[in-house]
Amino acid sequence: MSSPYPSAPRPEVITVGELNRAAKKVLEQAFPLIWVAGEISNLTRAPSGHWYFSLKDDRAQVRCVMFRHRNQYLDFAPEGGMQVEVRALVTLYEPRGEFQVYVEEMRRAGLGALFEAFEKLKAQLEREGLFDPARKKPLPAFPRRVGVITSPAAAALRDVLTTLRRRMPGLPVIVYPTPVQGEGAAQKIAGAIRGAVRRAECDVLILCRGGGSIEDLWPFNQEIVARAVFECPIPIVCGVGHETDFTIADFVADRRAPTPTAAAEMVSPNRVELAQRLASIDARMSRLIARGLEARMQHLDHVSRRLVHPGSRLASQSAQLLHLRQRLESAYHRRLDNERWRLQQAAHRLQAVRPDLDGLLAHQRQLAQRLGQAAAHRLESTAATLGRLQGNLQHLNPASVLERGYSLAQTRAGRIVRDSAEVAVGDELKVVFARGWAKTLVTGKDAEG
Repeated sequence: MSSPYPSAPRPEVITVGELNRAAKKVLEQAFPLIWVAGEISNLTRAPSGHWYFSLKDDRAQVRCVMFRHRNQYLDFAPEGGMQVEVRALVTLYEPRGEFQVYVEEMRRAGLGALFEAFEKLKAQLEREGLFDPARKKPLPAFPRRVGVITSPAAAALRDVLTTLRRRMPGLPVIVYPTPVQGEGAAQKIAGAIRGAVRRAECDVLILCRGGGSIEDLWPFNQEIVARAVFECPIPIVCGVGHETDFTIADFVADRRAPTPTAAAEMVSPNRVELAQRLASIDARMSRLIARGLEARMQHLDHVSRRLVHPGSRLASQSAQLLHLRQRLESAYHRRLDNERWRLQQAAHRLQAVRPDLDGLLAHQRQLAQRLGQAAAHRLESTAATLGRLQGNLQHLNPASVLERGYSLAQTRAGRIVRDSAEVAVGDELKVVFARGWAKTLVTGKDAEG
């Protein structure tokens, strides 16, 4: 029998995998990369190269994993019971639902304070200008003496001396011994630098030691050493540690070398390269001298060929002068003949174009006679035409018509009447005769012609 009451809604159900995935997402979003300090325990190095261990303190522990692509960059080998600081990502291992951290970096406990002190001192000295490239001194190309500030027992000293002996065997080297690690090493290193300055024996100094941990290199990160390097008037090359190691002294020094061997190479010229350069210069100078001598010998031969006896030169010049005189006379006569020929040609052309005055005068008289005859004929023709035109005009003259007994009738407005339709009975007309005029009154009219 069903219940009369409505059932409550069924809650949402998720799988274990979904639960672990959600928890992992919450953990990774809530915790950024953080530094965690603790003691290593249960360290296992898997064949894949990954490390699995626990990090614990006196109250709790957490499982950790550091993958091979991360742990291969560590400069020390962690062991169980070692106090370390890890930079890790908090997460959850979904298949087992285990809370753990992925370790990105690892350092021995206490190094965080050293790194903090390093960055603080670096920023302070940089603000003061100790790292300014403008104040760094150039290294001498050919130092007369090299000073090395390091420990007599350091392997770095042997590397430096071996390199200097190989590159420039005759270069004197003075070693200023000083401890390069341990308690009070920074003060002794600074004292060795100032001692080298007081003795003023060297043209360049090498401050060096081999590689090591940050604690081993810490004397070179102290302010007393940095200021001693900065105040040193002698150029200093700092070759401390390996290529990846950087110290405060590196930034202050005039040049930074990745290794002690590289520092020795920076301060010393290469004997083999110098010998090769000298040989090249010697060969080039020899070639230049040989070419110069050959050019001068050739010039001497040329000058010697130009040296002749004064008598021979005078005879040669006299013959040349005679030849020039003959050429001048020949040119003069040739020019004179050309001018005579041009004059004759001009005379012929002038004769050809000279006018015939007698013929022209006769032609002029003939033209004058023809002009008179033409004028008389033209006058006679014009007079006849004029008479004919006068006769025509006489026939067309209204006065001549009136002389034959005709008359003109005009309206009062002066218009000539040609048709009886132009007037009406009772109009007054003016009648013009050959001599005089009279007024008349129209008393009747006929429209027929």
